[in-house]
Amino acid sequence: MTIPPRFLDELRSRLTLSEIIGQKVSLTRAGREFKACCPFHNEKTASFTVNDDKQFYHCFGCGAHGSVIDFAMQMENLSFIEAVEALAAQAGMQVPQASPQEVARAKKQKDIHALLEEATSWMEEQLRSLPYRSAYDYIIQRGVSEEALRAFRVGFAPSDGQALRQYLTAQGYSDAQMIEAGVLRPGKDGRAPYAFFRERIMFPVTDRRGRVVAFGGRILPDHLRAPDRGDYVPAKYMNSGDTPLFDKGRMLYGASQAAQAAQDGQPLLVVEGYLDVMACCRAGFRGAVAPLGTALTEDQILLAWRMIPAEEKVPVLCFDGDKAGRSAAARAADRLLPLLKPSHSARIAFLPEGEDPDTLITGQGARAFQAVLESAMSLADFFWLHHTQGRSFNTPESRAGLSRTLENEAGRIQDRDVQHYYRQAFREKIREAFGYKPAAGHKKPYTVRQGEKKGAMPGMRRPAYSRERLTPDVLLAACINHPYIFEEIEEPFSALRMGDKGLDRLHRTVLSTLAHDPKLDTEGLKKVLLSEGCEGDLKRVLSEAIYTHAAFARPSTEEGRVFADFKEALAEIEKGREREEFKSAGTRLVEDLSPENEDRIMALHPLRKVSDG
Repeated sequence: MTIPPRFLDELRSRLTLSEIIGQKVSLTRAGREFKACCPFHNEKTASFTVNDDKQFYHCFGCGAHGSVIDFAMQMENLSFIEAVEALAAQAGMQVPQASPQEVARAKKQKDIHALLEEATSWMEEQLRSLPYRSAYDYIIQRGVSEEALRAFRVGFAPSDGQALRQYLTAQGYSDAQMIEAGVLRPGKDGRAPYAFFRERIMFPVTDRRGRVVAFGGRILPDHLRAPDRGDYVPAKYMNSGDTPLFDKGRMLYGASQAAQAAQDGQPLLVVEGYLDVMACCRAGFRGAVAPLGTALTEDQILLAWRMIPAEEKVPVLCFDGDKAGRSAAARAADRLLPLLKPSHSARIAFLPEGEDPDTLITGQGARAFQAVLESAMSLADFFWLHHTQGRSFNTPESRAGLSRTLENEAGRIQDRDVQHYYRQAFREKIREAFGYKPAAGHKKPYTVRQGEKKGAMPGMRRPAYSRERLTPDVLLAACINHPYIFEEIEEPFSALRMGDKGLDRLHRTVLSTLAHDPKLDTEGLKKVLLSEGCEGDLKRVLSEAIYTHAAFARPSTEEGRVFADFKEALAEIEKGREREEFKSAGTRLVEDLSPENEDRIMALHPLRKVSDG
């Protein structure tokens, strides 16, 4: 569903940001702003600010930043559309009507959600019913408390393949709906459809809003299952197939509970299975999630990062300490590597051989698992270990081979800055491991010559912009001419303030358009901007006056150069903003020695080096 940028502008204008945030957070006025302890991470000193004039909030502690829509999405765990609908209701606005196709799709999804909710409640009842008491006793004996069973809505699917079908039919659902929802299999040879899950402990899978979208099922142990099954050996674990609501490669078990825990400052942990997640939560590690019967996918990695509100997004991936666990860790690291970007990584922890989080916590307690987490290694350390453990490097050729392997690994990282530092880290490890020392006669480290600017390096390329004339509209021009960079720079780009009413509107329109369609090319984006009445401001931005001071914003600039120079220019603009903010706070403190102004200057104090530099 596409929402016109004009509607979003009107929605923001009708809502007072501090009033919306004040419904969830206790705000204190501080001059023209409000302040509070950040709702997105644990802190004792207020570093969360709300500015109604500029219509954004910002946390100087964790970096959380955004508009009223961003706040609703993050605080209430809502999708973009859901946040807009909720805020529109508060503002007394009607969200633009969806197309007939969108209405039909939404109706189908709503019906499937309701069906799965009915199925979940029924399975919960079965687990606690007398005929299946042995299944309940088994899961309790595994260390799962009644509280955890209810929190995760664990249930039981009986061996009778028609029982759930009969119940849902009585609730008004058709066989076709049950098959589409993934709770029935189509019958063969004219037979009736039958239950997808039978004789299994059932673990509902929820989306980030806590709505059931699928199931995972664990088979009962042999001594609790019905006899006379012939040669058929059922899989120990089984998950729902893909449905209109569920794609197992894009979701994580326990995500709704873990997202809330991450908001509370808990670390995000990725473990292997449902019982591992429940064991972690029982021991106080509430940020645990698990893949759904697959190796960790790229989409699941991105989801894990999105669940962490802090600026440093580094989940801990937990693996068994045996050969299979180390192979699984290598596959996960292999998928992670190309995705790495500043402040987005992971750490890898190995459990003692023969243990998983469930058995370790049950047998040795939370402290034993905490020790495992504390021993987690960085991704760079893992790759070094993976390529060196159990091998000798006694010859120049073997060392050269290792060096090339690590260089190739670093080369797979798409972000150039992160790639650079990985190469640097790997080279340092090689020097440390093999005792490299510069031979006599090698050049001494470069030193700054008299009259040369401190911090300059020989051979450093000249930036493709003029620092003195650098303004946010330069970045706006670059994004319009090169919209493929949007997904990489969306967060810092959205935080920019143009300082001009027309350019602010153009900026918001670019943001909302690319947020809805990030694959849009330059011409498509320009058409949308023109249709929204931004022609005059578009001409101002895409002008030679801009390109003269920022060559990288030109349409002809190559992709790699755009990324690199955009980041450099963004950093320069941010430094300038921080300098001005620090100076402004200092002026306010001189004029008014109030506690609020003292708090403000203390919050900004780490930026002092910027203003002094």
